Amino acid sequence: MTADWYVLIEEDTRTTQRVDGTDLKLHRWMLTGTHRIGSDRREAVAAAEDAALHYLPGILARHARPGDEPARHALLTQDGSWVVLVKQRHRECHIRVTTAQLVHTREEKEALPKSLKEKLRSAMEGPASAPKPWTWTPTSKADQA
Repeated sequence: MTADWYVLIEEDTRTTQRVDGTDLKLHRWMLTGTHRIGSDRREAVAAAEDAALHYLPGILARHARPGDEPARHALLTQDGSWVVLVKQRHRECHIRVTTAQLVHTREEKEALPKSLKEKLRSAMEGPASAPKPWTWTPTSKADQA
């Protein structure tokens, strides 16, 4: 099975909110782009390098004028991802550009709506317990032998 390769772009997004007469700059690291490249890993690596050298983060793009070209320091990490420091006038930010191979996908599945009988039962007995988060249980050495 040949899975598709993607270029993922993460950046430090910022919003400013005014609280009690003071501006608060709220930073949030988020995935801002998922770009499907295709089945060729080398093409995905080349696309990631191009994104590292040319992608303009939203913080700077909002204030850029035609012809502006920000300062850029692109660092290639040992794992093949790019960390890029971008500066323009008094603003600066950083992005991370990574290649990733899609190896699994699953569509969302919603439970069937509750019947009237189930709604009445849950009203009498209280709410059902919440689903448990994922946990990892390592296999013992005895299981591996």
